[in-house]
Amino acid sequence: MSLKKRLVNNGLASILQKGVRVLEELFLVPFFISAWGAAYYGEWLTLTIIPSVIAFSDLGFGTAAANSFVLNYASGDKKKAADISKTGMFIISLMILAAMGISVLAIFILKYFNVFEKSLIDSQDAIIAVSILILARLLNFYSQLFQAYYRSAQKAALSINLLTIKAGLNLGVGLLVLLLGYGVVEFALSQLIVILLFNFYYWFKGKQVLGLFKEFTGTRDNVILKDITKKGLGYLMSPVWQAIYFQGTTFVVRIVLGPEAVAVFNTVRTLSRSLNQLFFMVKNTVFPELQFEIGQNNWKTAQKVYRMAMMTVFLMSFVGFIFLVFFGLWFYNIWTHNELQVSNTMWYIFISGMLLNSLWWTTEMVFGAVNQPKKIALYGIIAAVISVIFTYLLSNQFGLAGAAAGAVSLDLILIFLVLPEGCKLMRMNVKELIVHGIEDFKYLFNEMTLKFKNKIASK
Repeated sequence: MSLKKRLVNNGLASILQKGVRVLEELFLVPFFISAWGAAYYGEWLTLTIIPSVIAFSDLGFGTAAANSFVLNYASGDKKKAADISKTGMFIISLMILAAMGISVLAIFILKYFNVFEKSLIDSQDAIIAVSILILARLLNFYSQLFQAYYRSAQKAALSINLLTIKAGLNLGVGLLVLLLGYGVVEFALSQLIVILLFNFYYWFKGKQVLGLFKEFTGTRDNVILKDITKKGLGYLMSPVWQAIYFQGTTFVVRIVLGPEAVAVFNTVRTLSRSLNQLFFMVKNTVFPELQFEIGQNNWKTAQKVYRMAMMTVFLMSFVGFIFLVFFGLWFYNIWTHNELQVSNTMWYIFISGMLLNSLWWTTEMVFGAVNQPKKIALYGIIAAVISVIFTYLLSNQFGLAGAAAGAVSLDLILIFLVLPEGCKLMRMNVKELIVHGIEDFKYLFNEMTLKFKNKIASK
């Protein structure tokens, strides 16, 4: 199958996936508010900080193993790829056990200091629900490595479609739990059941599609183990800085402005980024093919794929920004049943971050594609810490509008840090990215125009 056709298939699968993802993030919110109330829902968002932190991560080792697997498989070293898979499964299992122990200790400490007693949610229900969600997130640590099987087989579209089914199942069972009037424990349990059943099938199907393990069973290798561990620590910093940013800003708003402000802050941030899911699908479409081309040392093709991704994402983000300027607040009021009040200033600040976010987040995939996570992790931690500090200072002075400005500061900082380094890894500079990117886009536009004219002429 040609690169163009694979990109098209990946794109179609990503469109469906992001559509379901938007529903997963937005659709349940009014049902949460209706079933539990705004303040109780705000407490639930705060309470799930620990499992949300874990959700950002596979502790880095799964990502390191997956990227090493694809790059070696694409280069033709299938024996080493099988060894990476075997070693990766081993280290991921160890990390799950370690993470479970740390999580239990964290819950014990929080309980000892009566943190759960201060919540609107019953303390016993809170502890059980958080524990179940933590287990569910930990079981997902294997999924990165399983995705590598599909990428290596150049069947990324199949992987995306299966993950879409999983998201749909999570949405469906979550809605059912809320409609039936159940609480936080039942909601958490429903998510765990979906993950257990799905992950087993996802692993089995991936091995079947790749076919590698019929020829090589793989062996655990200490050299590979050290390499995965080293790179895994770099990837670990990515969920760490995202946790600092997303959960840190949420916690700051909770402390400074209260639980209802948390509901407003997070729902506005979610909706203002909802259209990001539509243009971030380009990243999901491009990454498997970009990494495979890099693995085969086809740098010119890889550079062109990257440039087209950047241009496409920025144009889509600009259209999304204009749409949210005119229709975003109207939809937000309908979405929340007018129960949450948002100022125009806060709204415009948040949606402006979408344009900035589109540039650095698309470039971020390059660091994973070449399996060099160290610098992007360092940049993320610096930006996240500064953003949380700004959020605290500005929310004290300007309320929710200040909190929004503090949150958006992260995107501005990361543009200046990530974009030049990402271009360097792709063996180009920012000027070449812009100039050749425009040329690529003009060529594609002219080609599409010519095809359209030929179709009209043939009729």
